[in-house]
Amino acid sequence: MDIQFSYQKKRAEFGRQCLFSDKGPDLIDNYPSNRQLGKQYILKDPFDRHQQCAPIFAEHDINTTRAEYTTASMNHIEGGWPKDINLADEEQPKRYRRKIEKEENYFHTMMALFKNVENCILQNNSVNIYQQYFSDVEPTPLIERSSARTLNVYQDQYTPTRPVTHISWSPDGQTKLAVSYANLLFQAEVPNELKHSFIWDVENPNRPLMVLKPDHSAVCMEYHQKDPNTLVSGHKNGVVSLWDIRKGLEPVDSTIVEMSFRDPVYSVLWMNSKSGCEFFSGSTDGTVKWWDTRNLSEPTDTLILDYAREEDQDLAKAYGCSCLEYEPTIPTRFSVGTEQGVTISCNRKGKSAVEKMSARFQAHLGPVWTMQRNPGFVKNFLTIGDWTAKVWSEDCKESAIIWTNYHMARLTDGAWSPTRFSVFFTTRSDGVLDVWDLLQQQDEAVLSVKICDEELKTLRPHDSGRMVAVGNQKGTTYLVQFSENISMNNKNDKALLTAMFERENRREKILEARFRELRLKQKKSEMRMDASEAQLAEDPSEFVDKYVTQAEAEFKMIIDRETKPPEEEEEEEEEEEDEFEDEPEPPPPPPPPPESEEKKEKKDKKGKKGKKKK
Repeated sequence: MDIQFSYQKKRAEFGRQCLFSDKGPDLIDNYPSNRQLGKQYILKDPFDRHQQCAPIFAEHDINTTRAEYTTASMNHIEGGWPKDINLADEEQPKRYRRKIEKEENYFHTMMALFKNVENCILQNNSVNIYQQYFSDVEPTPLIERSSARTLNVYQDQYTPTRPVTHISWSPDGQTKLAVSYANLLFQAEVPNELKHSFIWDVENPNRPLMVLKPDHSAVCMEYHQKDPNTLVSGHKNGVVSLWDIRKGLEPVDSTIVEMSFRDPVYSVLWMNSKSGCEFFSGSTDGTVKWWDTRNLSEPTDTLILDYAREEDQDLAKAYGCSCLEYEPTIPTRFSVGTEQGVTISCNRKGKSAVEKMSARFQAHLGPVWTMQRNPGFVKNFLTIGDWTAKVWSEDCKESAIIWTNYHMARLTDGAWSPTRFSVFFTTRSDGVLDVWDLLQQQDEAVLSVKICDEELKTLRPHDSGRMVAVGNQKGTTYLVQFSENISMNNKNDKALLTAMFERENRREKILEARFRELRLKQKKSEMRMDASEAQLAEDPSEFVDKYVTQAEAEFKMIIDRETKPPEEEEEEEEEEEDEFEDEPEPPPPPPPPPESEEKKEKKDKKGKKGKKKK
């Protein structure tokens, strides 16, 4: 029985409420020392006393009941059955159970055992059921809610602040960030604008580790994939520069203006080569150029993004390069995203321009801001542009296999997760960072994080998959950390994603074949119309003889029919009647059945009444 007692107390007895205020100390009263009072005290020699050494008044000894154990053995391989019972025979164990259940002590023994079993069950309820007991069985993954938090904020050190245009992680454990800043507004005049870029230490957001001082603002900057001291950057004036931070804060070498681009360099990437000194860059002037760091006086190769033959290529008709994509596992292949919304799949081994630009994909309505291949599925790549993100396959060139809904805000950048192949990140112009997981849901993002109120410009994920660096319009870089379930790849994720991509590929191929048939039918009908028009243009007399004469004959027949005199019409009607007379007459209808006398009398009466009324 539970005994409860409630303690009650008035509010006035609680004491006065504490009201704190920011006020300095005040001297309320002062009591000066009085030496005359010291004569009233008796001085004693100092002594020590320990409270723990007080005498013990009581002592109690308590011990639990001693448990005595005996050793016994039993072979439970066959279930502990008696020797005279054969387990191969199903009837013998059943008879033995019925025999035991009929005994008098069975009921009392079971009732006594129930209490012990119930106690054990209640104890098991407090045990962690997810605890791993067996080493050969994989633990069940715990369901974790997706979450994100901001670790550090790296702000532009100068005013006025500049937008963040590119972020690159260092290859030495990714402990440093190279961030480039540039104002790309057309003919924007910003007074006192500096052109410096920063290298940040991830653990120190207060002050940059290094300040790089280029001659012009850096639009993109990329670390070497193996050397943490070497960087390459593309600038606003079209020049490409090489950096070695061991030799100073200025570029070691730069390209000549005459051999450089005419527009800002929007993307620069290192290539997987034997020397490790090759990289290529692209600009909106319509060219892609390959460089060697050992000699930057001229490019080693140049590609004009015009779908024409080698001798007919025109730089004025070329597509403007807005982003580049390169996968190190395929050293001869690369992709280009253009300002016209077209992505071009290129092969450097091609001899002519048409062979180099092997395939085109009409991806977006506006510029393609990002293009990246999936790290686990190289044939599938992600594109970001206008208000949507799309996942493409090289086997389907007509349309994307997966795409997101159109957002209210523009998408500015995106990237795949390097650890979980079904996850990709996107940034929006309203300051929101979205996390998409294709295996969970495709209609909306798994997680949406409001990073800031300004427009997000670029992002770059960490190799661990848990951290993402995001830059905004005001020159601030945020380091965001996600929960483990976003970065952790489960056992069946790759198989499920493979099945999803294959299913979407088949669906798009079927739709492409159907659209191809419809276009072919439409083309044939247009060809027929063009042939008739061409025939009319070449020999109009045949067209007149065929169609115009036929129309004239029909018109004459109608006029003759309307203008005939009435005598001829009567003759034609008589001829028609004669034709009808020649036809055999139909048999007469059968006679009506005879009426009864009562019905005849009723009809006579009705006829007489009608006459009287008249």
